[in-house]
Amino acid sequence: METKLTLKLNQNIIERAKIYAASQQKSLSKLIETYLNAITTKEIIEDDEISPFVKSMKTNTKLPLDIEKSGEYQRHIEEKYK
Repeated sequence: METKLTLKLNQNIIERAKIYAASQQKSLSKLIETYLNAITTKEIIEDDEISPFVKSMKTNTKLPLDIEKSGEYQRHIEEKYK
C-alpha cells in the first residue's frame, strides 16, 4: 500500500535531487523510497538500486555543486513551460 508523505527540505537540495532523478529516469519518490528501505532493513540491495546521489546522503559525501551551475535545471524548466 502506498501512502503520501510530505517532507520539508532545502529548496536547493530538492532542485538538485529532481535533476538527478530525471537523469536516472526515476522519480524522486522512488529514489527516496529506495534509500529509506536500504537504511531501515538489513536486506542486501544491489548497487544498481541505490544511486550515487542517494548513497551520498547516507555517507555525508559532498556532491559537486556544478549541477546547479550547469544551468541544466533552468533549461529543463524553460523547456517544460514553453
